[in-house]
Amino acid sequence: MQSRIIALFVALSFAPSAHAIAQKAQVSPIEKVIEMIGDLEQKTIKEGEACSKTYDEFAEWCEEQNKELGFEIKTGKAEVEELNAVIEKASSDIADEEEKIGELTATLSTDESDLKAATTIREKENGIFAAEEKELMETVDILSRAVGILERELGGGASLAQMQKTAPGVLDSLKLLVTASKIRTSDASKLTALLQSQQAAASDDHEDDYLLGAPDPAAYESKSGGIVDAIKEMLDDSTAQLATARKTESENKHNYELLKLELENMIKDSNKQLDKANKRKAEAAEVKAVTEGDLSVTSKALGEAVNQLASIHHDCMTKAEEYEITQQDRAAELKALASAKKIIIEATGGSFAQTNSLDQTGTDFLQLSTSTKAHANLVNQEAVKFVRDLAYRLQSPLLTQLATRLQAAARYAARYGSRNGDDPFAKVKGLIREMIEKLLKEAEEEAGHKAFCDKEMGETKQKKDDLNDDIEKLTAKIDTWTAQSAKLKDEVKVLQKELADLAKSQQEMDKIREEENTEYKANREEMEQGLEGIKLALKVLREYYGKSEGGAGGGIISMLEVVEADFTKGLEEMITEEEAAAKAYEEQTQENDVAKVTKTQDAKYKTKEAKSLDASTAEATSDRGGLETELNAVLEYFDSIKKQCIAKPDSYEERKKRREAEIKGLKEALTILAGGAFLQQNQQPALRGVSHHA
Repeated sequence: MQSRIIALFVALSFAPSAHAIAQKAQVSPIEKVIEMIGDLEQKTIKEGEACSKTYDEFAEWCEEQNKELGFEIKTGKAEVEELNAVIEKASSDIADEEEKIGELTATLSTDESDLKAATTIREKENGIFAAEEKELMETVDILSRAVGILERELGGGASLAQMQKTAPGVLDSLKLLVTASKIRTSDASKLTALLQSQQAAASDDHEDDYLLGAPDPAAYESKSGGIVDAIKEMLDDSTAQLATARKTESENKHNYELLKLELENMIKDSNKQLDKANKRKAEAAEVKAVTEGDLSVTSKALGEAVNQLASIHHDCMTKAEEYEITQQDRAAELKALASAKKIIIEATGGSFAQTNSLDQTGTDFLQLSTSTKAHANLVNQEAVKFVRDLAYRLQSPLLTQLATRLQAAARYAARYGSRNGDDPFAKVKGLIREMIEKLLKEAEEEAGHKAFCDKEMGETKQKKDDLNDDIEKLTAKIDTWTAQSAKLKDEVKVLQKELADLAKSQQEMDKIREEENTEYKANREEMEQGLEGIKLALKVLREYYGKSEGGAGGGIISMLEVVEADFTKGLEEMITEEEAAAKAYEEQTQENDVAKVTKTQDAKYKTKEAKSLDASTAEATSDRGGLETELNAVLEYFDSIKKQCIAKPDSYEERKKRREAEIKGLKEALTILAGGAFLQQNQQPALRGVSHHA
């Protein structure tokens, strides 16, 4: 800039040498210098405008980059916080699941140990029962056969000595029973005494029979009755022991199966929960690993954005400082040029007029005045036309009003000219400058408002989108959990109905079983009484008729024996049917107990899970309500921001473009008016100089 001013002053120093050239062009050297200064001023102004435009574009780019990187950094920080929260949550979930896994593992180990111990105990109990049952069944079998043989042989008049020959195994079996572990000591002693007494009596009877002849059958009644009754009593006792042992075994088996089922269900549930815990732990570990990877990438991108923002900020500040210095230098240059122009005009005003009068031979005062005044009017009309065209092109009411005032001022200047050196366009120039300042201020305010709108609308829209996403996710979870809870509740209702039906069925079974057992006891008692009567009748008839097979007595005995066999068979079938019915009842009852335990546990777990889902649903619903409240507030704020930022007839870019055109046009109008004012101001001094010369 200083070099251009120096060049200008060099041109001024050579102005006299340029006089001849100026004469040929009908232009004085002073006018040529002033024209050169004006050209340099215009060039400097245009360079300043170009520099300002370039800087404005660069500043806008800086603002956009600052906004974009600021938003990116803000988003990155939010993502880092969110990722850290996810990692912390995943770590907490892993710790919780590890604790649950430890508890479930301990519980599972305990339940498996209990099941193993119960199985071992059950195996021992079953082994003991099997041995006891075998021994008791053998005892009952021996006693049953002994009673039958003794009644038949002794009732027929045979002695123990004779039985020793005809049925030696019976007495040997009875002797073995004496040493049996399942025969009470008192029964063993009694049986031993009876055997000894019977053997002694049999020996005495044998001698008497040998001396006196055949014995009287009535004589054996008291002898044989004692041992038979004792064996029957032992048989009943052994049968009762066998029934008790079987009942105890059945109860032990039932209790073991219930315990086993409960433990197996607990083990199954623990394994299921353990699998879920391991799965949740693995999922949490996977989420943590993926999130840590995302965190690393996001943190790296955030660091790069921060560094980039710092670099851009430094570049923009440096550029702003350079622009400020350049603007100051350009303002100083324009000030120097304006000062130089003012000095030349003030210093050469009279000589300028004289030179014009000497050089322009034949040009009188009237011609000079008319020419200068016409040129000034032409400039004024050009300024008016320029402003009017600009107002029409931009459809600006302000510029239209300004063109009207400018037209009035131009007419005033054309008619009256300037008085006392006053500028007739001073007020219009002031209005133009005020309008330029107003437009610049509006541009600055609207640019700030646009930055505010862009920032607030961007952040609000992002917040709205985030809230909508969160609400949609919660709604999906709520719908899923609600459906799962409803399904579980329906399943629980089905299980409860099945349990009620099972209980009702068991009650009916219990009632039917009780009725069957009562009827069985009554029928068995009648059957046993009838069988005892038949046996007693046979005994009497056999004792009376002896071993004779002929006659009516033999036929009756045969018929009674058939009846006895039928009664015995009927009693055995009755007992078999009762035992089968009791066994079927116990098995069905056991199955019902197992089903009851299973269904009860299923209903318990499903009810618990449904309550957990309901609690999660309630919590999620509450969270969704909070998010919806926040979303409503955001939407309300978003509507207010849109009214401030969007509800405009023109966009910001259109208003900015029109405003820049208005400012540029006003500056050009000022330039045109400056030229016209210059001629008006120099008209009177020039004319005065010519008049004096004349």
